[in-house]
Amino acid sequence: MIIQDLASFIEGNIIGKDSFFDDEGFTGRFTFLNDAIDGDIVIRHKINDKGVEIAASKNLACLITQNPQDGACDKAIELNFPLIIVDKIELATAYALKWTIEKFSPDSKNVIITGTNGKSTTSHLIYHILKNTESHVLTNTDSESEFNTLIDPMVSKLISDEVKNNGKLDYLVIEVSEVQGWLGNLMKHHAYLMASAVKPCVGVITNIAMDHIGLVNSIDEVFDEINQVPNAIGDGVTVLNYDDDLVMKLTPNNPFLCSMNKFDSKNPHVYYDDGIFYEGNLILENNDLPFTSHHFIQNILSAVAACISLDIDIKNIVEGVKSYRPLNRRFSKLHENPLIVDDFAHNPDGIKATIAETYKLLPKNQTLYVVCSIRGSRGVEINKLNVEALVESMNDNIKLVLSSSNDVVDHLNFVEDEEQEIFFEVLNQNNIDYNYFDNLCDCLKDTCRCADAKDIILLIGAQGMDPAEGLLENILRK
Repeated sequence: MIIQDLASFIEGNIIGKDSFFDDEGFTGRFTFLNDAIDGDIVIRHKINDKGVEIAASKNLACLITQNPQDGACDKAIELNFPLIIVDKIELATAYALKWTIEKFSPDSKNVIITGTNGKSTTSHLIYHILKNTESHVLTNTDSESEFNTLIDPMVSKLISDEVKNNGKLDYLVIEVSEVQGWLGNLMKHHAYLMASAVKPCVGVITNIAMDHIGLVNSIDEVFDEINQVPNAIGDGVTVLNYDDDLVMKLTPNNPFLCSMNKFDSKNPHVYYDDGIFYEGNLILENNDLPFTSHHFIQNILSAVAACISLDIDIKNIVEGVKSYRPLNRRFSKLHENPLIVDDFAHNPDGIKATIAETYKLLPKNQTLYVVCSIRGSRGVEINKLNVEALVESMNDNIKLVLSSSNDVVDHLNFVEDEEQEIFFEVLNQNNIDYNYFDNLCDCLKDTCRCADAKDIILLIGAQGMDPAEGLLENILRK
């Protein structure tokens, strides 16, 4: 690799020079500054003179940044250190992913998963099924979190480290954000760039709905971000959610369809009808499924379709699904009597689907307590859509409880006054009763005190609800 070739590919300008940067000196790792070792390339959104000095002292191969802060360029010139400045940091990240896969995993079969909801569950389920065949598989979806960023070079580091430590990969399963931004600006066609870098033989598009308000402000913009992904998949198989009208407007070369209803199609397809069917044959009975809620069964359909497209034996797919254990906060049951269910639902479609599925479990004449954390530092628009989804879901048997989770969130997830106020305004306009608590611990204590043993408590929300399980362990023990 030559530094000028790298700079030209990512449309960057080189500051400083260094003869160290060549094929022998470069480790093949794109990584973070704190993790870097001799010969690594570091991709940082912003860097100051101290960061350049650290990179030079670590004998790094190169530093790539979108935002050189005061003194960074002067320090690079002083140290004769290679600093590449790019307008679009996503080009550098896509290049890192593309180069790393070609270098370290050229023969693996690669799968990408994108869409608004269900990416992590679908990705991790595909990963589990493939791993269950004793294949060597890597995914960027962690089993305990939302650790799946493609905005930083984490995936490139994961791939190179995994191959160096454990040998050749058979499969890569990569979750790709359908919409991505930096500093409040949309990284246009991020999903297409990342999918193109992965060169998948199978791609999954779960659904198209509103999220990431501010980066995109209409469903048409979300569609525009996903619309090009089938082009990146090319002649590979594109798994589509047949029940999503916008998804079905996509025009892939080789579609594989999934539906929650029985249907006929000339294309390969799977559907749910009190079990999962493929080619008209029942392959998974209801009792074999790790999920009971319909929106998660849709994720199973997508994962099954992806693995069929990878030519995995049906028996192995069935065994993989039956042995799967869901990710944290995916309709997880935390307690009985009252039943407490925890779900990551954090956008309008997820909220409505999760409440609807939970309500089906509610005994007659009992109460469903919907405990929702307001999304902090995400803006008014997404919170307005979320509270409107709550209003749409309410009925006489549902009680709404809100919290800003001030006792458990950091400054990156702190609920601003205007975010809290839009919740109250919409609820008051629609005459919806609710209880509100600044702190999540107080919110959970009060809800558990009020709930009858036959009631259901549903916990929903993003980062503000993440600590709820740990808090409940202490609350319910008393």
